[in-house]
This record gives sequence, structure tokens and C-alpha cells, in this order.
Amino acid sequence: MSQLSFSDAEFAGKRKVTRREKFLAEMERAVPWKVFADLVEPHYPKAGNGRRPYPLEVMLRIHFMQQWFNLSDPAMEEALYDSTSIRNFAKLSLTRGSIPDETTILNFRHLLEKHDIAADALEAVNLLLADQGITVRKGTIIDATIIEAPSSTKNAAGARDPEMHQTKKGNQWHFGMKAHIGVDMTGLVHTVVGTAANVHDVTQAHALLHGEEELVLGDAGYRGLQAREENQSRNVRWHIAMRPGKRSALGKSNMGRMLESYERAKASLRSRVEHPFRVIKCQFGFTKVRYRGLAKNTAQLKMLFTLANLWKVRHHLMATAG
Repeated sequence: MSQLSFSDAEFAGKRKVTRREKFLAEMERAVPWKVFADLVEPHYPKAGNGRRPYPLEVMLRIHFMQQWFNLSDPAMEEALYDSTSIRNFAKLSLTRGSIPDETTILNFRHLLEKHDIAADALEAVNLLLADQGITVRKGTIIDATIIEAPSSTKNAAGARDPEMHQTKKGNQWHFGMKAHIGVDMTGLVHTVVGTAANVHDVTQAHALLHGEEELVLGDAGYRGLQAREENQSRNVRWHIAMRPGKRSALGKSNMGRMLESYERAKASLRSRVEHPFRVIKCQFGFTKVRYRGLAKNTAQLKMLFTLANLWKVRHHLMATAG
């Protein structure tokens, strides 16, 4: 066994377990590391000519912590030096071996983007969860959320990101992109589509359906969805929310109360689509895009929602792993 350094021994002897350590310990057991490694391994550099690459699992652990703690490449490198808990999770040491620099971390992210690993990872994790009987594919709930982008032009190009756009929600203008998602009836994400913020939700709805649904739920922004040409052949039951103005005018008649009860039931089911948004925005801190262009940010969103699925069912996965 490798000898502990003085700092590692001091850290191991402390009494309090922090929230970050608890989170990392849970994800250590919940993440199916072999599933991710098998997806990346065919594309990962092999030892031979040039500098020996870091172990694949080390780079995967670093990449996941970037998503969980919303860290840039330079910030991730600094965290590996600053935080013993982060360093331990990555299976690195200050006294044995070296710490990956920000360029190595960036190159690994580019490798994942080049081979669309995030999309494969989302599909592989969902297949794993389906095999364990966790997912329910009989219904899909669809929704979208705005992810802000920097509107400043103080950059090398002297312009805002041309692939991002502005849109108005309520009385507030937003500049950025939209994350469109389809989730099953338990609230686990099975499909992610990234577009500019000005793209209407209803135009992307067909891309969020996997084809095995018996029912589809959406908010009032999806009114008229079933009448669109791309959905004509779908044999599903559409449960789209009534517009707020029409709902407020239902009145107190028997029919009005019955329709109001129906709307409440739809809203109760539809609320599950908000859970993944809460995880990536509140739990993982992803409220603003980090990169320029839709492709890079959509790839990050797919990985974030993959990890959000694992976080949501972590207790079941931990129990299964023993």
C-alpha cells in the first residue's frame, strides 16, 4: 500500500464529514464507472509514443466534478490542488504522481465532444436504469428552460455569440439558449435538445418523444402540438395544459370544477419535468452557459442531465451496488 502523506493523514483524522465529501461518497457508489469507461476507451490515447496519458477513470472523475461543481478548466485544476476531498475522489496525490493541468482537462473535454460521448452516455445510463426497472417509458413529459449566455461583447470577436439569441418571457428579456427535455413518468431525462432561446418550444416537441409513449404531457406552451404535421401519425393521448386565461374563466359550475380538477391532475404529473432542471441549476449550479456555440453547450447539457439522472436514483443504485 502507498504510504500516506502528512496532509492525507491529517485529513483522514478529521471528525466532521462535509457535504461535499458526503456527495462525492454517494456518487462514488452510484456512478457506473465501467459504463462510461467503455464508451470513452476506444477513443482515449494509448500509452506509447509521447507522454503517458492519465488513467481514463481519473479523467472521467475530474470531468464529472467539473459538472457537479460548475468549474472551468483552470478552476478545476486549482481545485485539485486546493481540496483534499476532490483530489481523493480523482484518485490523485500531491506527493505521488502529478496533477492534470487545465490543458489536459480541456483536451479530455474536447475528446468527449468530438465523439459525442455525452449523447451515448445518456442513452447507456437510461438503458441501465431500464434494466433495473427504474424508468417508465409509457409516458413522456416535455418542457424547456432558458439557459442564460453572456451578452457582453468584451471578447476577442467583439460580438455576442451568434448562435445564441434573445427571447422575452413575461416582461423579462433573456439572451442565451434553451434546453428542451423529455422525461419519463418518474422524472428521469431520456432526451435533450439544445436550441437558441428564441426557438418556440412546440417546434422541438416531436424530437423529445421516443416513440413508445402512450401519453404526452406538456404546459400551455405546447397548445396545438397534436395538430402539427410531424405528430399526426402518433397514437398517443395528449394532455396539454389549458392556457391560464382560459383556466381562470372556468367558473364554479359543475363542468368548471371538473375541468379544474383535470387541470390540477395534469399539473401534478407535469411537475416532475421540473425536477431535472432544479438539479442542474440548484444542485450543480449550472445557470449560465460556459462555452460559445450550441454544440459545446448542448453536449454539456446532455452530460449534466445524465449525471442528474444518476443523482436522482443514487440511493437505489447504492443499494444495488451493495
